[in-house]
Amino acid sequence: MPDQMLSSSRSYATKLVAVIVSFNRCEHLKQGVSAVLDEPVSGLVVVDNGSSDGSREWLASLEDSRLRVILPERNLGGAGGFEVGFKKALEAFDPDWLVCFDDDARPAPGALAAFLEQDLEGIDGAAAAVYYPDGSICEMNRPSWNPFWHVRLLCKTVLGTLTGRSRGGFHLADRHYREARVDIDSSSFVGCFVRAEAVRSIGLPRGELFIYGDDIIYTLSLRKSGSRHVFLPSIRFIHDCSADLRGNARIAPLWKAFYAYRNGLVMYRVAAGGWFPFVLPVKLLSWLFAVRHYPEKRRYLHLCWSALRDALRKRPSCSHEELVRRYP
Repeated sequence: MPDQMLSSSRSYATKLVAVIVSFNRCEHLKQGVSAVLDEPVSGLVVVDNGSSDGSREWLASLEDSRLRVILPERNLGGAGGFEVGFKKALEAFDPDWLVCFDDDARPAPGALAAFLEQDLEGIDGAAAAVYYPDGSICEMNRPSWNPFWHVRLLCKTVLGTLTGRSRGGFHLADRHYREARVDIDSSSFVGCFVRAEAVRSIGLPRGELFIYGDDIIYTLSLRKSGSRHVFLPSIRFIHDCSADLRGNARIAPLWKAFYAYRNGLVMYRVAAGGWFPFVLPVKLLSWLFAVRHYPEKRRYLHLCWSALRDALRKRPSCSHEELVRRYP
């Protein structure tokens, strides 16, 4: 890959650095890395979480002075990957902005150049419009508002919960994808832009969260600090994922349920603030109702207690490796 910014000959004053976290999706990773390095970026950090599918060998074959590859000795999860990736990006490139995404996502052609042409005055975070490869809106990457900060949305969300349509209460609608920009409270880490100065102010993503909710927690924390976070529909990303948001009654393997439950409470603690004591029993009841879907009920209930304890302590009680052994 040539060591130059292929997509544009103009000079950009704003330094943008991309961070990709990867694990065993080499063909997707190739598309993402190529898409970034074809844009006027100042740097690219790839964190490979122990891939065994040839990703590391392919990364080692690349020659581009803008590329930095981090090869952790163990799988850090998405959250841990973004934590070390953000840190490396700040240290190696001293950027103005960071943009992050998973290895199965990539910026649409010209997306990063278009971001650099935006008026970013007074903005500390931005979310791209994320689409599936077929052009439909990627549901798992819809930006959202925090209903606990907006009374009308809170009422709408509560009513939606009763009818099974709670997401519609606080996620952006299709019509927002046709607007110029929209102020939001949270977004996923696919196509998420963060001003470097804001990262230095609020800190790095929380690596101990491993997977699930780390992006929502981070962007909510950004907003809670007083920063402005916006949705930029004209900046497009493609997410070649197969996630199904219809939901399954049972989370498998069981250790993933730990992260979903523990991190969910951490998220609600940030989002709900003073409302958290009212939210907590509702979430605990939902966990108890779900026990019928798990054959090893005693182990499942022990997991629930561990998730609650960790969330309230605000720190992990054991390593990921121990969790996998305890809740296979």
